[in-house]
Amino acid sequence: MSNKILVISASLNPASRSRIMASEVFAQLPASADKEFLDLRDYDLPICDAGACYANPLVAKVQTKVKEAACILVAFPVYNYSCSAALKNLIELTGKAWEGKVVGFVCAAGGHSSYMSVMSIANSLMLDFRCVVIPRFVYSEGSAFNEQGLNSDKVKERLKELGATGVQMMNALAPLAVG
Repeated sequence: MSNKILVISASLNPASRSRIMASEVFAQLPASADKEFLDLRDYDLPICDAGACYANPLVAKVQTKVKEAACILVAFPVYNYSCSAALKNLIELTGKAWEGKVVGFVCAAGGHSSYMSVMSIANSLMLDFRCVVIPRFVYSEGSAFNEQGLNSDKVKERLKELGATGVQMMNALAPLAVG
C-alpha cells in the first residue's frame, strides 16, 4: 500500500496565497516522506464534460497522481463561499481516484466570513469517495501575508500540524486500506 503524500495547489492565480500555503505545508512534511507537489497551473486541464475530457492525456496523468497518493493535502482559494472551480473540476475529472484517501484542506480567503466553505467539498469527498477528512483544516485570510509571502508563525505552525496529522492518519489507516 502507498504511503505517498500529494500536496495539490488548486489555484490558477499567479499570485496565489493558497499556493504559498501549499508550498509551506509541503516544505514542513518530513524530508523522508514520499511526497509530491501538484500545481494545477502546470496542467491545462479541460473542463469536465462527462465525456471526451477523460481521454485527455493530462487528465490521465493527474488521475494517476491522485490514485497513487494515500494522503492528499489540497490548498485552494475560497471564492463565493466555496472551493475554487479548478479544484471542483479536478475532482470531477479524477473521480474514483480519490477513493479511500486521507484528505486535508488549506484555504486562503479574503476574510473571516467563509470559514465553513470547506464543508461542501469535504462532504462530497466523504460521501462520494469514502475519503477520511482530517477534522482540522487551515484557513487563513489576507492578514497572514505580506509582500514576501506568509508572515504568520501561527499559520505556519497550523500547516505543520496539518501535515503531521495527515501522516499520522495515513499510517494509522494503512492496515485498513483496500487495494
